[in-house]
Amino acid sequence: MGTSLDNQMIIAVFVLYMGVLFVLGFIASRSTKTEEDFFIGGRKIGTWVTAISSTASSESGWVLLGTVGLVYKEGLAAVWFMPGCLLGYWFNWRFIAPRLRSCSIRDEAITIPDFLESEVGRGGGAVRIVAVIIIFFSMMAYVAAQLTAAGKAFTATFSIDYATSIMIGSLIIIFYTLLGGFRAVSWTDLIQGLLMVFSLIVLPLIAFCAAGGMQAVLDDLSRNNLLSLLKTNGIYASIGSLLGLLGIGLGYPGQPHVLIRFMAASDDSVILRGKIIALMWGFFVYSGSIMLGLAGRVLLPAVADQEHVFPMIASLLLHPVLAGVMLAAVMSAIMSTADSQLLVASSSMVRDIYEKVLNRSVEQKKLLLLSRISVLVLGLISIAVAISDTRIVFWFVLFAWSGLGASFGPLITLLLFGYRFRPLQAVIGMLLGFFITILWKSGFFDAVFGVSLSQNLYELIPAFTLSFLYLRIVGTKIR
Repeated sequence: MGTSLDNQMIIAVFVLYMGVLFVLGFIASRSTKTEEDFFIGGRKIGTWVTAISSTASSESGWVLLGTVGLVYKEGLAAVWFMPGCLLGYWFNWRFIAPRLRSCSIRDEAITIPDFLESEVGRGGGAVRIVAVIIIFFSMMAYVAAQLTAAGKAFTATFSIDYATSIMIGSLIIIFYTLLGGFRAVSWTDLIQGLLMVFSLIVLPLIAFCAAGGMQAVLDDLSRNNLLSLLKTNGIYASIGSLLGLLGIGLGYPGQPHVLIRFMAASDDSVILRGKIIALMWGFFVYSGSIMLGLAGRVLLPAVADQEHVFPMIASLLLHPVLAGVMLAAVMSAIMSTADSQLLVASSSMVRDIYEKVLNRSVEQKKLLLLSRISVLVLGLISIAVAISDTRIVFWFVLFAWSGLGASFGPLITLLLFGYRFRPLQAVIGMLLGFFITILWKSGFFDAVFGVSLSQNLYELIPAFTLSFLYLRIVGTKIR
């Protein structure tokens, strides 16, 4: 990434950034006294923190690396992810957030399984257990994959061996999450989210100018037959790609690490104002990733791995100090998701299993200690998985977003809109969404029907749709 002096400057910027995260974790720890503080910030989270942390935690490295690479590879046919994601944001903030906040206060729920058991009512313990199992396996795979990505970013930038890189990135995340819990995660996610949007405003503008402007970009797309808003490799592939990119938004109502932000909001005005901030954040971030992907085609016409376009352009065009900021932005995208998912997995172990399923009643100080221990243990497990053979993890994480979205999205949405279910109905609805995701992605339905369904349609769409239809049919509307 340049000369030794350049690398030293990049490292200095990055170390300074990490120091800020450590300080925030320490400050947050002083306000974390109870289990509710640790897992939901005492329901005292303000507008900007709620808005930015909810968006940043939902995106991970996908928004800086994945979307830029997707646009680089597919041209204008890839831009449909932007309205898909923004519609998911809008639906969450307009319909899910205010209802979920109100119901969670009434139910005294501090986790998503808490909320589901309370809303289902008598016999809802089975719902909690199934929800915890889905959350645990999805989140642990997700966290391990995020730690792997963090390790690869360190290795590529600083030439540190892979295992050491994972240890460094992971311990930073575990440290401030363990110390300050939800407040530390939310405060750091605010900084990380702002850094992400800064990077995707500044770098695309610089890249577009360096590429020769709009005409040069359009000429490149025209030469490579990538000006069309639809794929040109067949009608079914075109429709499937369009629906798949638009359908990404279906996942947002079912992501526990996003929904918990709404439950933690201090009052209703936070939701009203936060909606505008979140949508503006999404607009600038996604617009910037599209611009950067298009400009990258001109600046870097032959890239082996399209997901390296962002860091490659940063190192090519920016001063080492600003390049260090961009590296911090990449790490921010990864960390803002990993810390949130680690905390959700921990809450499932302590709150949902130890305290509720096992019916253990202990004082708050001990619960807080157990919560911190669980973060440490789960973090170390994730490190072990990330350092070992990670092919299974990456295969799983490809549809972890879909599995969570299809398992919880339909059930939570219908519950918040006044539908009620017996425990078995709710369990079937969750498992239906989860296993259809797995079967669709694995090609099971391809073999059954003799058609390449998994290649032409994103698994979240059929999984979410079938779960929603089942629950809508068996559910009873009470309000």
